Amino acid sequence: MHILIIGAAGMVGRKLADRLSSDGHLGGKSIDAMTLVDVIVPAKPSGFSGTVTCMESDLSAPGEAEKLVEMRPDVIFHLAAIVSGEAELDFEKGYRINLDGTRYLLDAIRLANGVDDYKPRLVFTSSIAVFGAPLPYPIADDYHTTPLTSYGTQKAICELLLSDYSRSNFLDGIAIRLPTICIRPGAPNKAASGFFSNILREPLVGKPAILPVPEDVRHWHTSPRSAVGFLIHGATIDLEKVGPRRALSMPGLSATVGEQIEALRRVAGDSAVALIERKPDEAIMKMVAGWAPGFDATRAKSLGFKSETSFDEIIKVHIEDELGGKLPN
Repeated sequence: MHILIIGAAGMVGRKLADRLSSDGHLGGKSIDAMTLVDVIVPAKPSGFSGTVTCMESDLSAPGEAEKLVEMRPDVIFHLAAIVSGEAELDFEKGYRINLDGTRYLLDAIRLANGVDDYKPRLVFTSSIAVFGAPLPYPIADDYHTTPLTSYGTQKAICELLLSDYSRSNFLDGIAIRLPTICIRPGAPNKAASGFFSNILREPLVGKPAILPVPEDVRHWHTSPRSAVGFLIHGATIDLEKVGPRRALSMPGLSATVGEQIEALRRVAGDSAVALIERKPDEAIMKMVAGWAPGFDATRAKSLGFKSETSFDEIIKVHIEDELGGKLPN
């Protein structure tokens, strides 16, 4: 089996490549080769016995999608995107990367299908940003998509395209609507949701963090570990059970910022909480006001997708995966 990961240099892409490298198989089939692609050359995962090709490629550039599809990967994980804040600030770049790149990929697969019946499994990372206020709580699986950001609009369009190309039998696609991933490792990025991770990640290692919103803000979260699990399950699930609605809202944990902070207090103590500085940001508060507070996610759960059930658990996953299993002294 040949696996292609587009967006492999990103946090989720790196963790997915590491997990597949460690497992050595997907859906009961041995992985013989992996191709890892991003706008910078991704790192090669360790411990993989098959062939790994790491390459630089911008999916939104003409001809790049065709080059990737020529390899005829069996499973394609399409994770490449610019994040919400950046897509909002740079309208043209957001549509070029988040929409045009995806359309190029889908069309390259369609054209290959017409040559030799090539029909890969395509797992696309969508987002809960496809929903916009006013929103009920919890949000049902059949709730309409009315995004209020450019990023959410781009993801919603891609979901429709994926379903149509799947319906037309060009590929077997599934769109995984990821909750906000928390706690994201590494340095802060340009995502407007970054503070959800920052207020936990930084204090856990003794660093200060800024909280730009009130503590009563409620949002939908999952860990990086669960996000990788969603993608792997999406690559192996029987799509006959999914049916024609190929976009699934993933399970997660609904919590207020205050509940996040109290979980931090339980795990790391008052000294960690004291490192959080309240500094309201009107732009972020306006954006967050339209975000999803939580989902029912019955459909995804019934299909076997799983996530954490408490913020204490999310914090402990971060400590296990990123801090060697214990907090620094």
